[in-house]
Amino acid sequence: MSGPSNKGVARIWRGRTRREIADEYERYNYEEGIRPLIEKASAVQTFRHDGETETEFMTISYWESVEAMGAFTGTDPTAIHHLPRDADYLVELPSAVEILELRVSEGLSPPAAGR
Repeated sequence: MSGPSNKGVARIWRGRTRREIADEYERYNYEEGIRPLIEKASAVQTFRHDGETETEFMTISYWESVEAMGAFTGTDPTAIHHLPRDADYLVELPSAVEILELRVSEGLSPPAAGR
């Protein structure tokens, strides 16, 4: 078995909204944030967890390199790119994203979720 090899990077964003507006935010986030991301990133996954009073969203985008990520953001790839109405929807504006090196990627892709 050979050692791990760099297969790219993942950029992880998390945000929380009030549960009663989560569906509305999810639609807005998809149209304004996810759609443009899909056109530029190697792959994109979105996740949602509904709690009693808040809903957490997480987006993971996959990139060939940190430089490719920076070309999309137009600045520092670790910088947050807030959508115009995020302040209206989110409980608090996220102050950071997490960037991780992808070391191993094996197996089948997860089944496509309904949109």
